Amino acid sequence: MRLPASGPLLLPLTMGLAALATPAAAHRDVCRLDAPDVAHAGKGCEERWMDVNLRVNDLLTVGTHNSYKRAIPPADYRLITAYNPRLAQELDYAHKSITAQLDFGAREIEIDVVYDPQGGRYAHPMIAAQTQTALDPAWVRAMQRPGFKVQHVPDVDFRSHCITFKACLGMVRDWSRAHPRHAPVTILINAKDGKTLPGGTPLLSFDEAAFDALDAEVRAVLPPAQLLTPDDVQGRYATLREAVLHNNWPRLGAARGRILFALDEAPEKVALYRGHRSSLEGRVMFINTDEQSPAAAYLTLNRPVEDADRIARDVKAGFLVRTRADEGTWQARTNDIAHRDIALHSGAQSVSTDYLWADPRFAGGFTVSLPDHAASMCNPMRTAQRCGNLPVERVSKADWAKAQTAPIVWPATR
Repeated sequence: MRLPASGPLLLPLTMGLAALATPAAAHRDVCRLDAPDVAHAGKGCEERWMDVNLRVNDLLTVGTHNSYKRAIPPADYRLITAYNPRLAQELDYAHKSITAQLDFGAREIEIDVVYDPQGGRYAHPMIAAQTQTALDPAWVRAMQRPGFKVQHVPDVDFRSHCITFKACLGMVRDWSRAHPRHAPVTILINAKDGKTLPGGTPLLSFDEAAFDALDAEVRAVLPPAQLLTPDDVQGRYATLREAVLHNNWPRLGAARGRILFALDEAPEKVALYRGHRSSLEGRVMFINTDEQSPAAAYLTLNRPVEDADRIARDVKAGFLVRTRADEGTWQARTNDIAHRDIALHSGAQSVSTDYLWADPRFAGGFTVSLPDHAASMCNPMRTAQRCGNLPVERVSKADWAKAQTAPIVWPATR
């Protein structure tokens, strides 16, 4: 039966709903979102205070380097070692799936792309022929399709958790939709071109058309509501740099559930991506550039010891900075936690690693993560003690358990 629009039956229901709503309303009223720090915001108001008082550049996260990478099989590794032993050791690491990394708390990932507009260019890796390795037919079919492919070193270190760029993006998109309150996720992009190994397939160069196609693939997978672009930061300022120096990064509450991209390349290549724009108008990605560029917002400074002063200066000025806790497997092999800890305390908002999980071959159990299952924390160089050591985002017990049990094929003992 249809209830009347008004009358005695509706009145008790209305009063009951009003009574239920009163505590929540009262709770909202007692939150002091203008408090100087989270400790004075009111009980239960910590997250709301952070959403209002923190901006995207006020965070600290851990991420992964070459996040798609799978282990090199023993036969391939022997060939690489014969060619270049040092290179072989530097390539000797692997990750769990991108989804598992995000579940574990990674909020920065890195993807290497090669340009393949016709499809099939990188479908026959030289090392697979040399080791007489039969390739998975599904892998070959995916490689034959036009579009950007994800590989570390084509012809040599080509195995990836997601074969195509769109597949990698789809993993992040789906995870993000299932976790709408996540801290912003940064995706670093390396656009691979130039020389390859002798006898390998030459890599196609990136030009403006290639970068237009790269932006188009991002927009084909991720809707505008999930993206955080340079235009969102620049706003009405004349340049992106000016907006950054005026701290115009979005507030955390507006940036939760969103994904930003940064093209991590040398000046010549990012200049092609920028083109004749004043800053990065209409582009999807931020670019790695110098502090004086009108397009300056993000910098890759991978040497936390040598670049310590520059990292601190740039972070205090408002720029986003990425650095590395380890490189080339060397810190993991020696359990060099001093270098890791310098990176984590450098001020850089993103600290990248190859070791969210310890490689069982190496003594010491070297890993990089934030404490207490935090996915994101307040950046102490920008927020001092205003956050009281509380996490901006903490990984749920269910996600952490999924990540811990997610499969991985570790590199073989060499």
